[in-house]
Amino acid sequence: MDRREFLMGTAAVAVLATMGGAMFGNAKAAPEGEKFEITKSEEEWKRVLSPAAYNVLREHGTERAGSSPLNAEKREGLFRCAGCELPVYSSETKFESGTGWPSFWAPIPHAVSTSTDRKFFMTRTEVHCRRCGGHLGHVFDDGPPPTGKRYCMNGVAMTFHAGDTA
Repeated sequence: MDRREFLMGTAAVAVLATMGGAMFGNAKAAPEGEKFEITKSEEEWKRVLSPAAYNVLREHGTERAGSSPLNAEKREGLFRCAGCELPVYSSETKFESGTGWPSFWAPIPHAVSTSTDRKFFMTRTEVHCRRCGGHLGHVFDDGPPPTGKRYCMNGVAMTFHAGDTA
């Protein structure tokens, strides 16, 4: 290998590494700079969450479409953050989006926060629990009235409590 091949190879590796970071992002528990009421070490989160919930809430993963029983949940009640049990969505705002994930047209007031997600070569609005910073899903502008929003949530990031009210 001569010097030119070495430099071309090094440049290619640098470009691929940059693309990988832009595509997959860095796994982090919560948006940078935000302070949360409930904080735990990663080891503590791993002890209290299932591996699937940890992947979504703390590493910004996504569950497989159609895999959550909460997608078919039709009873009245509250959907709570699986990390801290804060009520985040009411069954009153749930709708069938056809996406395979539980969808809502609005969160409970002051329950969630949003941040910009630039993974996978696109810009989306990430939704996270305002109390513990856990990643819940994303919000899109293709939902039903009255808000026109579709809060597309990971079921594993929430628990459901039938009969609860906000």
